[in-house]
This record gives sequence, C-alpha cells and structure tokens, in this order.
Amino acid sequence: MHELIEGRWSARGYDPAATISVANLTTIVDAGRWAPTWGRMQPVRFLVGRRGDATFETLTGVLTRGNAGWAPRAAALVLVCTTDRPDDPKEHTYAAVDVGLAVSQMILQAEALGFNGHPMAGFDAAAATEAFDIPAGQRPLVLLGIGTLAEDTASLPEDIRERDERPRTRLPLDEVAFAGQWGRPAFTTPET
Repeated sequence: MHELIEGRWSARGYDPAATISVANLTTIVDAGRWAPTWGRMQPVRFLVGRRGDATFETLTGVLTRGNAGWAPRAAALVLVCTTDRPDDPKEHTYAAVDVGLAVSQMILQAEALGFNGHPMAGFDAAAATEAFDIPAGQRPLVLLGIGTLAEDTASLPEDIRERDERPRTRLPLDEVAFAGQWGRPAFTTPET
C-alpha cells in the first residue's frame, strides 16, 4: 500500500498557530477538482476558508458540538458541495460519490504536502446553505479540515489528545472483501 494511504488518519490535534499558504491550499482543492467524475458531470463545488478570513469564521459557526472543539484549530476549512437532484436517483447518488472521490484526493494531496485532512459530517448543512447563499439544487455534504499536527501534544485539550492517541484500526480484509458470494473472503491473506 502506498505510504500516503497507509499513514493517513483523521487527526484532531492541530496546531492553532500553524498556517497554510494560498499555494498549498490551491493545490489541495485542485486535487479535488481533478478527481474522477461520473459522466463527466463535474458536480463538485468548494467553499474555501483559511483561518482568519470570513469564510473560515462562518464555517466554524456551522460546526456541530463534536467538531466545534477541535476544527477551529485547522489552518483551513473546505465545504464540499454537489448537486441535489433527488428526483434523479442516479445523478443524486453519483454526485455524492464524486464528493467522496474529491475529498479523498484532497486528503491525500494534503498529506503529500505535510498537512492532515479530516473529513466531517458534523456540521449544520442548512445553516451553511443559508450563510453562503448556496443555491437550490446544491447540497453541502462534507466539511474538510486541513491542518498541521501540534508538535506539543501535551498542550492539547485532554479529550483531543486522547482521541488522537487511539490506534488506527480497520476491519480485517476477509470481513469486507468477498468473492463468489457474500461473506466468502476474496483473499485468504492480504496481497503483498
């Protein structure tokens, strides 16, 4: 597995004084723009804020309780939106898939540049829609925090430090990858 994938994790213990340059943030968002897209639709849109600007401040105001304690420490917040067409189930579904692909590529690009990306569903989408005058037919789906890990973890609030110190785990491959029929492992051992 590539080291960017293997080392990726969703941290919370960001350095509240660390910044991100416009050039680096542009590169990260551009990585999302270049993600695969269903039917060449390119439905994904981004609202981008750097700590200290009005967009960032508004985005911190729509965070829900679980994220409000750590996400304002991020150097940037990016609200990722896509089309909202519930009357067209195929487009509605694949527009959401496109968001997932874009966010994944942004996270890996952030990692490649020395930052950490943390995707969040814990925000008030209706409040974000109102605050940014997001037009009908668009829906905010993911809020991505981008930051630099704090070097002095002892300075972090205890709950953030504790959550970041938990081991990163995933279900075993034989419980999630099947062949022949559901539940029959596709691989007897992980491929090397």
